[in-house]
Amino acid sequence: MKFRILLSLMLMLFSASVAAAASLPDEDGYDLWLRYRPVEAAYAQAARPHATAIVGGDAPLLRSAESELRRGLKGLLGRDAAMTQTVRAGALILGTPASSSLIKNLNLPLQSLGQEGFLIRSLSLNGKPVTVIAANGDRGVLYGAFRYLSLIQTRQPLDRLNIADAPKTDLRLLNHWDNPDGSVERGYAGASIFDWWRLPDLKDPRLTDYARANASIGINGAVIDNVNASPLILSDRYIAKAAAVADMLRPWGVKVYLAVNFASPKALGGLPTADPLDPRVIAWWQARTDAVYKAIPDFGGYLVKASSEGQPGPGDFGRSHAQGANMLARAVKPHGGIVMWRAFVYASDNPEDRFKQAYDEFKPLDGQFDDHVVIQIKNGPIDFQPREP
Repeated sequence: MKFRILLSLMLMLFSASVAAAASLPDEDGYDLWLRYRPVEAAYAQAARPHATAIVGGDAPLLRSAESELRRGLKGLLGRDAAMTQTVRAGALILGTPASSSLIKNLNLPLQSLGQEGFLIRSLSLNGKPVTVIAANGDRGVLYGAFRYLSLIQTRQPLDRLNIADAPKTDLRLLNHWDNPDGSVERGYAGASIFDWWRLPDLKDPRLTDYARANASIGINGAVIDNVNASPLILSDRYIAKAAAVADMLRPWGVKVYLAVNFASPKALGGLPTADPLDPRVIAWWQARTDAVYKAIPDFGGYLVKASSEGQPGPGDFGRSHAQGANMLARAVKPHGGIVMWRAFVYASDNPEDRFKQAYDEFKPLDGQFDDHVVIQIKNGPIDFQPREP
């Protein structure tokens, strides 16, 4: 009897869930939290005095912030927020002290927020209630715009705002395992979003959506190819393809990085060696790096998996990880780039336990890496741990 009652309750709950789901709009998850569905009438009425117009700027990131706010306000509140240069009641004022005289004259406490933090504040300007989204850099303004929309999504009061926030980590990247043939190593969701076959001519709107989604949660970079890298990625043909991707991501503050194969001077450049201390190898990397930055002026830098799992590296030439990483770092340093050097390394023929190998290799090198090298660790010593993100 108890089982029958429990089964009946389960069926009732299931039927209620199906009925509720049937009443919801179609949802495939593509828009993530940026779906901007209308809020309840009571909240919309309370929000009515706010976000009546947008006073923005003309830089690419500021235009992205403006377009996102207009899109979000239209979907959430049913409001067409007009662009204006005059202050009106309820206006959203976006900018930095460098881009906006209004922001500059307010003398807001932005000093501690860095280049990517933001401030959202309710205040009175020329006797009119307004909301200011201000930052030291344009990327911070963009992040502030997304935060403002999240306040509406979560039905927060829009008056008396006083929010200051800044990222705790400078480099907030996604590492893709996408290959030049369009496949994804260990991929579970189909082919690469980067359609290498049709780049650089293709302007895929999915890349704009991808960049928006990244910016909405503060991601500011993407390594767009597999860490088990193909030397092809540094060919002129693929540099042009990467540049086209960078053009799509740039308006949303997302930099492009490339994973590179340490043996590229041999495999692509025709040199007899990839020894990081060989002058020919050093010159080759400098020339290729210059070519990358010519195509992608804001290129972030290289990610390198070396001397691990069969991948080539400085160890093949009797050199240390520090010598290999520093050689590449000196190629990107004049351009302001970085080298991310993976510390998750092991060799199957090493008699020591795998979890000790990274420590054994990198601890003696402490202090030997140049300042443009970031040692990229895993969150534990073993591959694919359940606690890893």
